[in-house]
Amino acid sequence: MAARSALIRAAIIADAAEIARLSAQLGYPARVGVFAGRLERMSRSPTHAVLVCEGEGGRLAGFIGLEQRLMIESGDKAEIVGLVVDADARRTGAGRRLVAAAEDWAHSRGLLELFLRSNVVRPEAHAFYPALGFERSKTQHVYRKALT
Repeated sequence: MAARSALIRAAIIADAAEIARLSAQLGYPARVGVFAGRLERMSRSPTHAVLVCEGEGGRLAGFIGLEQRLMIESGDKAEIVGLVVDADARRTGAGRRLVAAAEDWAHSRGLLELFLRSNVVRPEAHAFYPALGFERSKTQHVYRKALT
């Protein structure tokens, strides 16, 4: 899948099946309807964006999820909350183009920093991001609690 000539655009509800397929590759499987609902909610949010890299025949080479975050201690920043490139499209420039589009999205909002979190089990990502100019700023533990 050649991504160099692929189109970077905002995700639409019709992309839900492709986004579900890509999310499953990252270990986050869910029904298409779940992703359609999330896309619909995010499309109405002024602080969220989902961009896709569309290849031939409408097949997605990847997607990136973005959020503008206002933090009391450090102000406004943009966070990459998800980035998936299709296994068949890796090393074609799709990820690089999606991150460049994320930088443009952040700049258009006057944001001066783009950050992300990367799971320790993703060594390819740990090589990818520094190659794009990202610096590791800290190591942290992430805790969660289910609210019932």
